[in-house]
Amino acid sequence: MNSSELLTRQFSQRFHRPPTHLIRAPGRVNLIGEHTDYNEGLVMPLAIDLSLVMAIAARKDKRIEAHSLDLDAQVEFGLFQIRNTSSGWAEYLKGTSWALQEHGYELGGWDGLISSTIPIGAGLASSAALEMATIKAFEVVSGFAWGPVAMARIAQFAENNWVGVKSGIMDQMIIAVGKRGSAVRIDCRSLEYHPVPLPGDARIVIVDSGTRRGLVESAYNERREQCESAARSFGLSSLRNLDLERLQTKVQELPQEVFKRARHVVTENERVEQAVLAMQDRDLVRLGAILREGHASLRDDFAVSRVEIDTLVEIANERSECYGARMTGGGFGGCVVCLVSSKLLDGFVNGVQRKYRETTNLDAKVYLTEAQDGVSAFEILPDPGNLPRLLDIVE
Repeated sequence: MNSSELLTRQFSQRFHRPPTHLIRAPGRVNLIGEHTDYNEGLVMPLAIDLSLVMAIAARKDKRIEAHSLDLDAQVEFGLFQIRNTSSGWAEYLKGTSWALQEHGYELGGWDGLISSTIPIGAGLASSAALEMATIKAFEVVSGFAWGPVAMARIAQFAENNWVGVKSGIMDQMIIAVGKRGSAVRIDCRSLEYHPVPLPGDARIVIVDSGTRRGLVESAYNERREQCESAARSFGLSSLRNLDLERLQTKVQELPQEVFKRARHVVTENERVEQAVLAMQDRDLVRLGAILREGHASLRDDFAVSRVEIDTLVEIANERSECYGARMTGGGFGGCVVCLVSSKLLDGFVNGVQRKYRETTNLDAKVYLTEAQDGVSAFEILPDPGNLPRLLDIVE
């Protein structure tokens, strides 16, 4: 019995009726373009095969009841009486329900059972996956039109205004528009996007450092405020239109930390464009060098790394199998993304795990990931013979 089939059976046991749909929302890893999204800049993430799966069935009333198998927790609320009461996973679900209604959507109620393979707090967009899966569930039971960009905006609105994390739109966008086999270049100002195929002779390897952070409690919001301060000093609404030459004209005027935050954003946008060209040319050596440059900028200019992450990046970059590695996600903990030769994966994985354990006394978990499509809904047909075939799609 696969995991999705087990989820449907557990749903039936809990709610005394079968689910009608399975929702799959992938996590994401960002190849390059970090902390640029809320500066209206460029990013290049990919949707990954670590995913959140939700079994759902509509209710006749205007209530939501959702259970998380992984957390052994539940939330229940009426759509007209939503209250912000905590800082846990339930607020992402409630906030998304609130945001949809704030944008004029009429919603129906549903029951849901949730299971996820996306590690929480690792910088792989576990919260955005829950947000986008929630919107997809409402689309299924409420019947409104799905537009990926519009839905991503609503999920970001919920995270900014309900949860309190002033994040950009990258996570929600890639979960909405992910493309199998490709990273996706996203312009976070225009929200135009296009897939960039990943080179077939390299693999994206995610290495979890075992360290964690919470974005609300971290300096994430402070970094955004520093970027906005830098933009205002140039009379700009964001750092998107600032180039390095103009930034240098105020190196003495701006507070040092503000200058360095802006320098990271300006140079990171350029790294995204360079990475697109390197991938089109299948130049893995250049692409790896761009990842290394990106980590140095995140560490030194944006100051969102930490000792364990820097150690893991250094260990990965020392391996001959690795073209380049850098921290990924909001920072302050979580994962490292590595570009590794497809033919030499075993040596890389074993070597990195051994050296990291020796150096930090921490265990590094490794995910060999491939780019996947974005959030999807699958109807569970009443004929039991169809069940395994449909469920295999969302594995």
